Amino acid sequence: MIAEKGKTILKKDRRIAYFSMEIGIEANIPTYSGGLGVLAGDTIRAFADLEVPAVAVTLVYERGYFYQKLNEQGEQRELPVQWNPCDLLQLHPEKVSVEIERRQVMVSAWYYDVMGNDGFNIPVIYLDTNLEENDEKDRNLTSSLYGGDHRYRIAQEIVLGIGGVRMLKKLGYTGIEKYHMNEGHSSFLALELLKESKLKKEGEGDFENIWDIEPVRDLCVFTTHTPVPAGHDQFPYDLVDQVLGNFVPPAILRQVGGESCLNMTLLALNFSKYVNGVAKKHGEVSQKMFPGYPIDSITNGVHSLNWTSESFARLYDKYIHGWYKNPFALRYSLAIPNEEIWSAHMEEKKNLIDYVNQQTNAGMSYKELTIGFARRSTEYKRAYLIFNDLQRLAHISNKVGKIQLIFAGKAHPGDPRGTEIIKKIFKYIEDLKGSVNIVYLQNYDMEVAKKLTSGVDIWLNTPQRPKEASGTSGMKAVHNGIPNFSVLDGWWLEGHIEGITGWSIGPKEIEFGVDENVRDAYELYEKLEKVIVPLYYQQRNRWTEIMRHSISINASFFNTHRMVQEYILNAYI
Repeated sequence: MIAEKGKTILKKDRRIAYFSMEIGIEANIPTYSGGLGVLAGDTIRAFADLEVPAVAVTLVYERGYFYQKLNEQGEQRELPVQWNPCDLLQLHPEKVSVEIERRQVMVSAWYYDVMGNDGFNIPVIYLDTNLEENDEKDRNLTSSLYGGDHRYRIAQEIVLGIGGVRMLKKLGYTGIEKYHMNEGHSSFLALELLKESKLKKEGEGDFENIWDIEPVRDLCVFTTHTPVPAGHDQFPYDLVDQVLGNFVPPAILRQVGGESCLNMTLLALNFSKYVNGVAKKHGEVSQKMFPGYPIDSITNGVHSLNWTSESFARLYDKYIHGWYKNPFALRYSLAIPNEEIWSAHMEEKKNLIDYVNQQTNAGMSYKELTIGFARRSTEYKRAYLIFNDLQRLAHISNKVGKIQLIFAGKAHPGDPRGTEIIKKIFKYIEDLKGSVNIVYLQNYDMEVAKKLTSGVDIWLNTPQRPKEASGTSGMKAVHNGIPNFSVLDGWWLEGHIEGITGWSIGPKEIEFGVDENVRDAYELYEKLEKVIVPLYYQQRNRWTEIMRHSISINASFFNTHRMVQEYILNAYI
């Protein structure tokens, strides 16, 4: 499965097709909204480093997700992203067509090469319907990520799944042995493979097993990222019939996609021989959501070189030869002197604080304990948890040691609760003025994420358990020696060692009959006041020891090199 080292391979020799609704390769290619897309980009980088013969498929999104603009009250405005694929991508001359609402829609393809450490490339194919041959409605199908209604979403997923399989074959990627669906958005690809299998059986005269799904199952791998039912795409069959048409017989579609409505996750589950969640706990939660389907787990990672700051990269280069090719070697960071860890950290902290002050005029200090919280603004992430008791938070900052907070994150335009949370944080900024210095950075993207996950002193994460499938921002932080202070959910259940790699908030399991917010907030304040803040200001050497262990224990494991090797062994071979 692995290409010969240092050599380019022909298209026909690519063996893995990696499909994802969003892919975050670079901040200036805005075809991602958050964690799912950034994970996909890091996976592709690891494919390139490890010379996995893969090709990736997504949509081009000429208007991106959206540019977030926040006013003084924290009200979010969503502005279109301005970028031109011509400036960054190359256009293939080939086109394919898909049928949507009984119309033929033409699809073209852009591509971008992701290069690995030794020059091996992974092509990323960006599908595009903005063609003169299409009417205005169809030209816009690939314009916005997660925009529009259910009809628009089905049409996009037809372009991604069915159009993606057809485009790969048209471009000469004829040797694909595994189609990896990164979440259920692309699971229409299984229906296209089923039709191909049907045509082959007809040619062989095997009419008895014409709709047999087993040959397709042998080809498909599915990774689910969502631990709550609302996060799985589901469409009423009357709408599916209008948009998809009679692509496969209705009885077959209901057999593999669900009786009452088309569940894209169920479709992927039925067509995949290997299925995994993205953390051990998430695998267990997914198994309970979909009993009867064997669901494994491969815990997410981040691309070590991509998320390690310049100062820490220099430090690792000095002490750990070849760490970026073999991130497991980061376990040797225990040999790096404490003072050099701290020096590298302060270099990145100063860069971040300078950036924040330039953007917000907040007057943040290099010396104060700086806590970072950055992720999509939505209810279950609980960005508001640290503000549960404003007087207690102010007391800690005024009497124990100064605290400053940096927030960032977009709210989905269709999530009014998420936009309301941002507004509330802006109110807390005013309420705590003089006691706790707080900023909310607008338009959180990969560039801002790199600054935050390398420059704060602690990474805070407070999701409602068990709704955090994995989480990867904390993994980025540990690559820069930043300890996590987090709820025991997702990856932190695996990476947490109390007082060694960071600190926990709350118990491992849900406690029924207890107000989660009150209980978790109380423990958050207790540990801040009695453990974390005193440690930061009074025991610098001990603090730096925790930083070293964050790198050696967590960064050495929670990376995409390890993750991709697990996919190769468990899912691809």
